[in-house]
Amino acid sequence: MTDALSPPAAYAAPLPPPAQARTRPFHTLAKPIGPACNLRCTYCFYLDKSALFPSSASLRMPDDVLENFIRDYIRLQDAAEISFAWQGGEPTLLGVDFFRKVLTLQQRFADGRPITNALQTNATLIDDAWGEFLAEHGFLVGVSIDGPAELHDSYRIDPRGGPSFARVRQGIEKLKQHRVEFNTLTVVNRRNVKHPLKVYRFLKDIGARFIQFIPLVEREVDANRGGGLASPPCPGERTRTRPAPWSVMPVAYGNFLTAIFDEWVREDVGSTFVQLFDNALGSWLGHGSSLCVFAETCGRAIAIEHDGSVYACDHYVYPQYRLGRLGERTLANMVDSPAQRKFGADKSDTLPAYCRRCEFRFACHGECPKHRFLDTPDGEPGLNYLCAGYRHFFRHIDPYMRKMAELLRQQRPAAQIMALARQWQGRPPRTGRPPPPTRS
Repeated sequence: MTDALSPPAAYAAPLPPPAQARTRPFHTLAKPIGPACNLRCTYCFYLDKSALFPSSASLRMPDDVLENFIRDYIRLQDAAEISFAWQGGEPTLLGVDFFRKVLTLQQRFADGRPITNALQTNATLIDDAWGEFLAEHGFLVGVSIDGPAELHDSYRIDPRGGPSFARVRQGIEKLKQHRVEFNTLTVVNRRNVKHPLKVYRFLKDIGARFIQFIPLVEREVDANRGGGLASPPCPGERTRTRPAPWSVMPVAYGNFLTAIFDEWVREDVGSTFVQLFDNALGSWLGHGSSLCVFAETCGRAIAIEHDGSVYACDHYVYPQYRLGRLGERTLANMVDSPAQRKFGADKSDTLPAYCRRCEFRFACHGECPKHRFLDTPDGEPGLNYLCAGYRHFFRHIDPYMRKMAELLRQQRPAAQIMALARQWQGRPPRTGRPPPPTRS
């Protein structure tokens, strides 16, 4: 039973026939609780999204929307294994019974195909009941944690302004007790960026073997436009905004990644997996990016809100990027729509000439369009705010990535780079221009 009010008329009417034709692979980030959370992180860009929904509406996905989503998403996937990703807000606010319903629906429509589930959480509500459920059903859990207490609690606070670290750590211990597979997601911000090794070593100490770093980049709207956070820039738009006070500084972010890479490449290759480093190795191997932010184009990672509204991307939940609503349009119709195709192609089509000439374009492709709000040295709009940091990082890792790619092509373990890195003592052999991508 849900606490939703009467569903919109679109849901009261019969749903369209189930989607049958499959489409090119795409990924959905489902937010069944919408912008509801038990924390009030200073840097959160999502809680303000409640303004997109009627104030009287429940922020809980209605049963018919949930069924419609699960059914169509499964039927559109061509992969042998189908992956669902659940986020929020804070999805554990829905309780275990909601996700039991998810599993029942998935099995009803799976037609024998295996299904996996990933859940992103702040972990503050994880108890034994959650631990047992997640372990029993093989959920992969992503835990948001920004480092040790003094760094985590700088911005990740509760509604009263109090710390959240102790409850997050307790939740992680419950996951470990129940042997739930988990990874960590660390938002790199103005504070923790100054302590790269402290953050990295802490994450390893708490048992994280799979680590994600997400740079925090938000902008403030000009005071004469009412304040608040700015929406992502449109292609070619010149903006007059400044980074929010908690946003990471570009060069500091490059130094943060470089410091962690230097320890990882000497000590942890093959035992600790840093998503950004693994992705870079794929690019140096010529395989392209597994992360949308570094891919040449985007548009195949949509966001589904609790009310069934579908948006071009999780970072583009704004009215102009709304593709439609489940029950009114099929998922296939929205993800393959002209508007979404243009959204995805704009990433490459609007890349400034300065970026097209860059030696690291193959590894970066201008990163996320959300961050492209600077002008290039030539005066062209569309330069990524983090460009200086990424250029520093990619230039630093180039000789190591070349060597690891060579090892793998020789069918030798990439971990052999560690002995070489220790021999080089931070002075690897000089290399020329990074190799262009060669797909294999």
